[in-house]
Amino acid sequence: MWIFGYGSLIFRPSFPYEERREAWLRDWSRRFWQSSTDHRGVPEAPGRVVTLVPEPGARCWGMAYRIASERVAEVLTHLDWREQGGYERHPVALETREGPIPQAVVYLAGPSNPQYVGPLTVAEIAAVVRSAHGPSGSNREYVQRLAEALAQAGEHDAHVAELLRLL
Repeated sequence: MWIFGYGSLIFRPSFPYEERREAWLRDWSRRFWQSSTDHRGVPEAPGRVVTLVPEPGARCWGMAYRIASERVAEVLTHLDWREQGGYERHPVALETREGPIPQAVVYLAGPSNPQYVGPLTVAEIAAVVRSAHGPSGSNREYVQRLAEALAQAGEHDAHVAELLRLL
């Protein structure tokens, strides 16, 4: 089984895996449109974390992790807990330099969950991120670490870059 990470799973996977590959998901874009009351914020002051939104023609870079068959249940239980704030599992197909991965699992948080904040401006998101802090650390650190991972891979994400610039 493969897991696709496009946010903190890129720089902090926190689960055992057999193989890690750079991967791309077509027709989806990364956006800071999800509140975080459990990791990068608290209920009284939610932070902002990434989810995926459909965008025809887009290509979202991330990491694919191959999970050993005997560890799948353990890893999914861990990720279901970690991604509990409105994220759900979805099957996707990925592209990698080594060839396609026809079936992987991605966690995304869509508009039907209560913590989805939707298409705010990047300036509005930055105003929240500047002061948000939760059990997993500061919201600003989350944005910086994601931007660093993208830069190290030579990938450009205009939404992340603009948010980092405003911070």
